[in-house]
Amino acid sequence: MRSLWAMFLILFCFAQKSKAQEIYSGRYKAVFATAPKKVPTSKTPDGPLAGNGDIGLTLGGSPDKLLFYLGKNDFWRAYPVYPGGGIALPGWLEVHISALKGANYYAEQIQDRALIAGKFTKDDLTVILNSWVSATTNTVIAEFTANKAFTMNLALNATEGNTSVNTKGINGDVIWVTRSFENTPLLEWPSHVAIALKVLGGKVEKDGTLNMKANQKLTLSVTMYTNCDKNDWKEKTIQEAQSTTQNSIAAIKKEHEGWWKDFWSRSNVQIGDSLIEKYYYASQYLFGSTSRGNKFAPGIWGPFITRDSSSWGGDYHLNYNYQAPYWAAYSSNYIDQTANFDQPLLDYMEKGKQHAQELLHIKGIYYPVGIGPKGLVTTRWPLTPDEMEKRYATKENTIDGGYKFLGQKINAVFSVGNMLMRFYSTYDTAYAQKVYPYMLECADFWEDYLKFENGRYVIYMDHYGEVMPNLKNKGKWRDQLGDFNSTLSVGLVKMLFKGIIDVSSFLKVDPERVDKWQHIVKHISDFTVGEVDGKLSLKEVEKSPSVRHSRISGLARVSIHGLILPGGVCGPKTDSAFNQILLSDVSRWKERMNAPGEWANTLGNGIETCFPAAVRVGYDSDEIIKQLKDRIALQSLPNLWITADGGGTETLAAVPLTINEMMMQSYEQVIRIFPNWNKAKDASFEQLRAYGAFLVSSRLKNGKIEYVKLVSEAGRPCSIDNPWLGKKVQLIRNGQKVEVLAGKTFTFDTKRGEQLELTII
Repeated sequence: MRSLWAMFLILFCFAQKSKAQEIYSGRYKAVFATAPKKVPTSKTPDGPLAGNGDIGLTLGGSPDKLLFYLGKNDFWRAYPVYPGGGIALPGWLEVHISALKGANYYAEQIQDRALIAGKFTKDDLTVILNSWVSATTNTVIAEFTANKAFTMNLALNATEGNTSVNTKGINGDVIWVTRSFENTPLLEWPSHVAIALKVLGGKVEKDGTLNMKANQKLTLSVTMYTNCDKNDWKEKTIQEAQSTTQNSIAAIKKEHEGWWKDFWSRSNVQIGDSLIEKYYYASQYLFGSTSRGNKFAPGIWGPFITRDSSSWGGDYHLNYNYQAPYWAAYSSNYIDQTANFDQPLLDYMEKGKQHAQELLHIKGIYYPVGIGPKGLVTTRWPLTPDEMEKRYATKENTIDGGYKFLGQKINAVFSVGNMLMRFYSTYDTAYAQKVYPYMLECADFWEDYLKFENGRYVIYMDHYGEVMPNLKNKGKWRDQLGDFNSTLSVGLVKMLFKGIIDVSSFLKVDPERVDKWQHIVKHISDFTVGEVDGKLSLKEVEKSPSVRHSRISGLARVSIHGLILPGGVCGPKTDSAFNQILLSDVSRWKERMNAPGEWANTLGNGIETCFPAAVRVGYDSDEIIKQLKDRIALQSLPNLWITADGGGTETLAAVPLTINEMMMQSYEQVIRIFPNWNKAKDASFEQLRAYGAFLVSSRLKNGKIEYVKLVSEAGRPCSIDNPWLGKKVQLIRNGQKVEVLAGKTFTFDTKRGEQLELTII
């Protein structure tokens, strides 16, 4: 019987995956009618993109000079100051085709197959390009064919400068280059990368020239390894390139297509809106291209680096930029893509303890605003007083021990939000054990830092916004220090202690500390509200010397971080009265607009925060989607990357998380089906991941929810709001009707691997 049920589950999952793939079916792709204009760039490039979560390929240039920029998430100049430090560009491949000068440019970013396809035409010559980054190996492929003979010239380049050491050579039929950072002052660890090119289907002359025949297929295979991949990084790169054949390429292409087919089968949504679905799936593709769980975590620009010294060093910015790209991955069932998130935070713990002890004289961990991998700090102040004065209008380069904390104590605890999202989504014991020490250090810090006054815990000197010297304030920045009970701080600290109670209980550790943590949760300060035009509204900070943060300005991006994302301590289920205040604040966002696309003030930052938060508090879903479309139209790129002035990869969560929250919510362990969706509009979703480790599917058609299906991964109790309020519901376990449920919310036990279904009676 067990074997039959196991077979049923396999067939069920296969059917679900096949259906999801069929639904996606490659409808949505990015189309480029002109050559990229923002390649190279210090921010997000606008060219066609492909990646495997480690290597990123950005196509730049024009038809007569195609430029294949090769980024890698683990290639950093491990220097503590930017510009200069941060993620670095390994190099690029140039393909010169002089006969295509002035040619028509056409390219597609085909996302279901993770393929860049190009077609370049000049008079009677047409050159076809198919390029992809292997999902499973360190290989980039570019295939060329043409309808008539032409000449191509190749050049493989390693980026030079910024203290790097470069070498190049030819081993047989393999051309290779290397780039290294080593043996320079303040460099925390050496970085090396090798890039090797092998040409299949044609002979390269010594000057890089290739003579192509009509209808001949030419394959350029590029192999890349760093010293983070392999100790013998250079030898491995060259050897693997030498062993490349058309058969081996065919094999890795099959693996590549299988990987992406599985990726698209993890979950899907249908909402009957082609524009939003297009950006939903594009954002998932770009995140899948950017992050792999077993590789280095992506920074602000992911692996799509097209020059050295990218903005903010392309680092891990800890006051939201680093965390936000992952927020949609949990509910989208891309858990394995998030496994790289924690390692940089764990690697910095010893330094974080030193900062807390030396700078604040307390326990726990205290993190600056920006770090990198392997314990790297990226955000030291400029090392010389003169450079400090040039950039920040003060010679004082020893602020906070020379590190940029920018008046904020929340940089370490901010990341606990992601840890809790993954924990609640999986109830994975090994994962909980991995991150619990980090959470415990955060708890140690805040137990020490909080003050208990007049029956409540209060927070001094943790600032709502970044406070720092700059050219505008002429060094008078200290006048802005003094925030008391920032909504950001209060929310994230409450999140921490609620969460660590759950994790410690799950792991059955530190029971003697739970009373203290519960006391903090119960007695931490309330969020501050005031009155505007006769209506209650959120105040950013209870007290602040900053005029900007002293006024009552309502719910905004930074407050949302503490309250809703990643805080998760507010919402209709948590406190309906307070939620009405937040909902009222969201309703006033329209009043502050000067033009379409400016809703929620997200052009600088916050599209991934404000839109899903508006869903969570219950703002009208049709209006949210309208405003989201306007925002996309105002600021997005041809490769379907929605951009923000203040960052890059974090925007990839915006559309998926907004739609996922409309389809299903599960904060505070209660599943809600279509909680904020116009029931007159047909919609469906499959295998969205809910807290409690449930995979949930449902369909809304003709105004009625047809079913709710769940798979229980961890065998935990399931609480779910009645999707058919006021009606009795049939619970089906593994295909068998077992009990009738009634009421506003149901709670029932489940078993690991159990398939459940709810239908209206």
